[in-house]
Order: sequence, then structure tokens, then C-alpha cells
Amino acid sequence: MAGHSKWANIQHRKGRQDAARSKLFSKLSKEITVAAKMGDPDPDKNPRLRLAVKEAKSQSVPKDVIERAIKKSTAGDGDDYEEIRYEGYGPNGVAVIVEAMTDNRNRTASTVRSTFTKNGGNLGETGSVGFMFDRKGEVTYPAEVGDADTVMMAAIEAGAEDVESSEDGHIIWCADTDLNEVSNALEAELGESDSTKLVWKPQTTTELGLEDMQKLMKLIDALEDDDDVQRVTTNFEASDEVMDQL
Repeated sequence: MAGHSKWANIQHRKGRQDAARSKLFSKLSKEITVAAKMGDPDPDKNPRLRLAVKEAKSQSVPKDVIERAIKKSTAGDGDDYEEIRYEGYGPNGVAVIVEAMTDNRNRTASTVRSTFTKNGGNLGETGSVGFMFDRKGEVTYPAEVGDADTVMMAAIEAGAEDVESSEDGHIIWCADTDLNEVSNALEAELGESDSTKLVWKPQTTTELGLEDMQKLMKLIDALEDDDDVQRVTTNFEASDEVMDQL
């Protein structure tokens, strides 16, 4: 299974999603506000907003919170948010991409750089690790939605590129520009997804042992604790034995 999926499972097992619920809601709301500000406040006419709303719903963000976030865009909020991507290295040279949304570039850059340094990482130049990833659309479904063949056929019909099925569920990949159309087609065939979003998919992975994995967890936790950071992606790989010890 890909590293990011394992990381999601770690967070789920540790109950981190519940502990960070309000922070997660805040970040999803910010994405909704910015998406609505950049396009049309109607999700049906704004693919980025539609995907942001769908992802918020998959994370159980209440309807009134989503509606407030959209209304903020028409009230002038979100004017000054700037999207920035930082790239660097974590333990054992693992590649790290940090996506941020900020109204103060200097503050965010300083905080991200400091977080990397304090947690054994190293912030690099833009493009230093980005070439190791592909920008992709990712749609996930629970295992019980159907067997691998059923999901594969639905994905092919929807125009997806690839499917990874395991006992943990199904991950459907597509071109980043096709995510809106593919997710709509999948929803019509399989029902509502667990998650629908644009991600950075690693081309290659870096194997980590237990000690380096623990260090990476500290780095990711510290980065995600920053209100300006929207998401963190890495290219780590770890054995099931290491994952079970975390």
C-alpha cells in the first residue's frame, strides 16, 4: 500500500482525526472559501469548489460550516490567501511536499523552515523533490463497496487510469484534470466515495525503519499543526512490522 494511505491508517488508529477535528474543519473550510472566491460560489459551476465541498463532506464537516465557508467568499474573505508549495527532506532523505495557504508568506516560510530544522529535516528549494511525484486525482472507497473486479470495471468506465485494491479499500487514480468527471461517474456507479481529492503521488518510495518512521511522524505532526499548512505528502515506505509498532 502507498505511504500516504498507511499514514491515514496510522492517524485513524491513533484517533488523531478526532483529536484534530476542529483544525481539520478549519483547513477544509479555508479551501472552500478560496475555491469559491477564485471561481463561482455555486459548486455545480465550479469544479474546484465542488471537490472541496465533497472532501469536506467525506470528513463529516457539518452542512452549516460548509455554507458559511462559501458565504465568506462573497463577503470578501479569502482575498489575501496565497497558495504556496514547500519542498524538503525528512529522515533518511524521504521527500516531503508541504502545501500551504497563507495571508503572510514570510510567517509561513519561517515557520515551515523552523519546523523542518527542529525535527531533523531540511527545507529545500522549489522543485527539489517535486519531480519525484505526479499530480493525480485520487478517489477512495471502502472495501465493502465491491470486489476488485467490480471496482476496476467501474473505474475503467469512468475514465480512471489505475486502481489499487486491498483489504483496506480501493484507491482509484486518474489524471488531475479528469478528477471532477471521473468522481461524478464513479459516484453514479458506486455511490459516494470516502474521499475525492488532488494529491501528489510518489513515483518512487524511500524505505524507513522504526526509528526514522517515528522521526517522520514527529515532523509531519508538527507541520500539520501549523494553521497555514493544508496538507503534507511524503514518499515513505515501511514494512508492516514497522507500521504495527507505531
